[in-house]
Amino acid sequence: MNKVILLCGKICSGKSTYAEKIIQKEKAVLLSCDELMLMIFDPLLGDRHDIISERVQKYLYQKSLDVIAAGANVLLDWGFWQKHRREAARAFYREKGIPCEFHYIDISDADWQKNIAERNRAIEEGRSDAYFIDEGLAAKFESLFEKPARDEMDVWYLNERK
Repeated sequence: MNKVILLCGKICSGKSTYAEKIIQKEKAVLLSCDELMLMIFDPLLGDRHDIISERVQKYLYQKSLDVIAAGANVLLDWGFWQKHRREAARAFYREKGIPCEFHYIDISDADWQKNIAERNRAIEEGRSDAYFIDEGLAAKFESLFEKPARDEMDVWYLNERK
């Protein structure tokens, strides 16, 4: 049976780069909340961002069922920052009899800051349309992120910059 792989990690931890490898290895279809949000909506949604993001995630959960039914693996990329969201995702797939695994992208604080700086530089130079992460937004994301316990994850990947 096909499975769902859920990527857990901070913004700018390297989830998208890791996802590229997993897509090839697992022959998986990527469903990315950020990709869809940036394609359809203005990146400066302000207070409405979280509401719309919730709707997009609900849509992608349902779309993942279609992909599984069509015979492909699914890779969900939207961070799963909080434990209750990870538990809800596991329960969603478990009650449907669909195997799922969580992959955590671990990164040191120093490498995380370098990734943020690189992303922001790429945005400023017009090479990326990702979300710009200023200090306030980085602090917000860090305050929301609940690092998983080792036994909560099926795969623990340490993303070390070279």
